Amino acid sequence: MWEQIAAEISQATGEPFNISQNRSVGGGCINQSSTLSDGTRTFFIKLNQASTLEMFIAEAVGVKEMWETQTIRVPKPICWGTAGNSAYLVMEYLDLQGRGGGSGVWQEMGRKLAQMHRTGTRDRFGWDRSNTIGATTQMNPWTEDWAEFFAEHRIGFQLRLAARKGMRFTGADELVETIPQLLAGHTPIASIVHGDLWGGNASVTAEGEPVIFDPATYYGDREVDIAMTELFGGFSAAFYQGYNEEWPLEAGYDRRKTLYNLYHIINHYNLFGGGYGSQAQSMIRTLLS
Repeated sequence: MWEQIAAEISQATGEPFNISQNRSVGGGCINQSSTLSDGTRTFFIKLNQASTLEMFIAEAVGVKEMWETQTIRVPKPICWGTAGNSAYLVMEYLDLQGRGGGSGVWQEMGRKLAQMHRTGTRDRFGWDRSNTIGATTQMNPWTEDWAEFFAEHRIGFQLRLAARKGMRFTGADELVETIPQLLAGHTPIASIVHGDLWGGNASVTAEGEPVIFDPATYYGDREVDIAMTELFGGFSAAFYQGYNEEWPLEAGYDRRKTLYNLYHIINHYNLFGGGYGSQAQSMIRTLLS
């Protein structure tokens, strides 16, 4: 398998690549990860079952679309395919230092993310393909109206998944019907969004450059990215300062972020169960109050 992947790297880069070091690395909860090196160049490899190839293709195409905005740094995809019983995705290796770096680095991350949101735009919401949010399918049909897209393909979809698990949230149907009112007067640009921008998917290189990775890309309201950065511990104040210096958030964001983050909390319930169900129910009550 590894020799086949090395041959694909050679073909994709136009330079011979012969493995001198193969090192398993941690950090993922869905895929296995490794680095391959020939002593000069190093690549980051994601592995999963061969049946997950479409997930890797969607990730690679999404990262490439973000990379093409030439704004915030993302690891460039190199090649992907199947080898034996495994699907693989090869990406540029970046020496990431976690959540380190001073406030200036995180301020720059905010600015660069705002630049990506403003540079990568379409005339509709959605994307050319479905992808995944964690291990959950994420449907992205092109849709003219943002409220319709979010009600049907984000909140409604997750609520239907929860119902199949036996969880029927009080007020769920009313909430879906109320989303157009909650978003009334808000007419966002269809920006390319990371889609899964929690703290574990943002980092800083050894050289001090901000990086985002592991996206669930689509074109939507830029606020979905900012809202998710406030989940699970949040980003530093410098990040939000940098973002708003580049492209200030619009009035009403504080109300909308609860709706946008509800998508992720219901998804976490569908994936992990536990207290995410009661958290989602509390958010639904807040939105309907």
